[in-house]
Amino acid sequence: MTGVRTFANISVSPRKPMRVISRRRLREFWGRHADAEEPLLHWYRVTRKAQWQHLADARRDFRHADPVGACVVFNVGGNKFRLITAIKYKRRTVYVLKVMTHKQYSTEDWENECHC
Repeated sequence: MTGVRTFANISVSPRKPMRVISRRRLREFWGRHADAEEPLLHWYRVTRKAQWQHLADARRDFRHADPVGACVVFNVGGNKFRLITAIKYKRRTVYVLKVMTHKQYSTEDWENECHC
């Protein structure tokens, strides 16, 4: 079996990295907020390589990842921006639902809009 290791009669498949859907939302946001490009790219690169199985794993990479209903909110860029995501750990997929400034996060009804 290719890519499967066996330890004490237990098969362990290598974990696949997370898939991020979609980078386009990140690009659109940093097109309007140029100072968001570097921190969003950092989040994207780290997340693409991650092998998260639950929120605690995401918090090891991003200390300020917080659950809000069914969503996970990341503070990005030194608390200047909020990245609203839905993470499907078993599918290894992170859905980018919305990117906002801190002010937008505080004033908009994003929880209903994102179905969190």
